[in-house]
Amino acid sequence: MLLAHRIRIDATAAQRDYFARAAGTARRVWNWALAEWNRQTAVGLRPNAMALKKAFNRIKYSDPEWLDADGKPWLRAIHRDAHAQPFANLAKAWRRYFEQRRAGQLAHVPRFKKKGRSAESFYLANDKFRLEGRSAVLPKVGRVALRETLRWSGKIMGASVSREASHWYLVVQVDVPDHLARRPRTGDAVTGVDLGVTSAATLSSGEKIAAPRPLKAALRRLRVRSRRQSRKLEAAKAAAGIVGHIVKGTRLPASKNRTKGALALARLQARIARVRRDFTHKLTTRLCRENQALAIEDLNVRGMLANARLARAIADVGFYEFRRQLTYESERYGTQIVLADRWYPSSKLCSGCGTRNAELALGDRAWTCAACGAQHDRDVNAAINLQRLATGAFAARTALPEASQAVTRGTAAGLMPAGGGEVTPVRHEHGQQDGLGQEENAVHICTRNR
Repeated sequence: MLLAHRIRIDATAAQRDYFARAAGTARRVWNWALAEWNRQTAVGLRPNAMALKKAFNRIKYSDPEWLDADGKPWLRAIHRDAHAQPFANLAKAWRRYFEQRRAGQLAHVPRFKKKGRSAESFYLANDKFRLEGRSAVLPKVGRVALRETLRWSGKIMGASVSREASHWYLVVQVDVPDHLARRPRTGDAVTGVDLGVTSAATLSSGEKIAAPRPLKAALRRLRVRSRRQSRKLEAAKAAAGIVGHIVKGTRLPASKNRTKGALALARLQARIARVRRDFTHKLTTRLCRENQALAIEDLNVRGMLANARLARAIADVGFYEFRRQLTYESERYGTQIVLADRWYPSSKLCSGCGTRNAELALGDRAWTCAACGAQHDRDVNAAINLQRLATGAFAARTALPEASQAVTRGTAAGLMPAGGGEVTPVRHEHGQQDGLGQEENAVHICTRNR
């Protein structure tokens, strides 16, 4: 099992300078490779990453664009992994783009990376560095101090050095043996999890887990620091005699105050991300540790973010990140993830009698079933319906991938294996659908591993 450990580096000033130059090298080589790829495509050629890498190796120590002011190749001061890996990354990006297009998904072509706006990182091959307790020996910079020792035991596959605000991190990827990577569960419950904005997660047991919502808590400070930085930028433009937009390629004069302001803003953004990431890690670990099966909805997060009134609150909870972390945590704990179909009316179905309340609006947080008179909390009711869906899917897992009768009428679900299979609900090809595209008669359980 491939696992990664992100360790903070206590870098010296000289080491931080090298890391910044290496990350800048990786960004510049990426841009060169992408420009050359686009140029070859425009003239009817079929570029490939290996040919581009060979062409770059022929010019990187002689072309004037890659020489310093003294006419010397400055790339010799940067380890080769930093300017070799971008070609592999570019090939992977184009391959993903074409695969998404063939699958009919929304796809974006690889884009150029702009200094200050793209993530700063560079790659290290597994044979170019070594770990010694709470330190690492990296090429060109020597020994660097780490905040902690490597968490995993296994074969090191590679690493990258990346920056978040003012801190540098070493991210080590390790191929961990299954018996060390997998964790024992403390419970074997089956739970439905309804994600929301007012509560980050509502469980079928009735428990509501509030999200820290760090962006909302820090929004005032974020606005203040953003305005300060904007004023510094306008002052720099005025000093340079620039009116309106900055022309591409123009560099404003360096300012220590502007640099400090940008760093303060970045530190605040990094803290927001850390708080949200920590909450999601702890919640997904707890759910996988305590349950043998979990049911969640296949939410259209991209479409939900198009709602201007809810976009900030949804992004602050982090629906997509929750599902991503739940996917790999479930592999470690052997937990099955059941995905309810996107059109499954979990909130509108009465968990007592199964009657569908078609009149339920988004603002109705509680409702009473007209058929049986049961009173429902919207989120708890949805979680209970998801739990029933998971119970039926988990009970039928031994017959995969045969269809089984749904526990609750009008459901469709996909069972995602503990091995981290593709998250794709499978529809019954003969199932009748209502106006919302919801299947009425059957449910499919899908898995990649049999």
